[in-house]
Amino acid sequence: MKWEEVRKIFPDQYVLLNILESHIDGDKKYVDEVAIIRPITDAKEATNELLHAKPGTLVYHTKNEKIVIEIRRRAAFRGILT
Repeated sequence: MKWEEVRKIFPDQYVLLNILESHIDGDKKYVDEVAIIRPITDAKEATNELLHAKPGTLVYHTKNEKIVIEIRRRAAFRGILT
């Protein structure tokens, strides 16, 4: 399902999603297709679900026009190990 469809079905609320298709452009991941697991009405519950989300699962609010995730790269450790 496209994000635009999800926004129409569940306006102004959090949703728990599975990411089905996405693409990366630079340091951002753009989600193209999702599968809805369920809507979430409480912000506290949404935070809890996000903290315990498995890879490929996401909690996002439908006020956002697109699903864009910033990719953080770990800084490589350089130095002499003793």
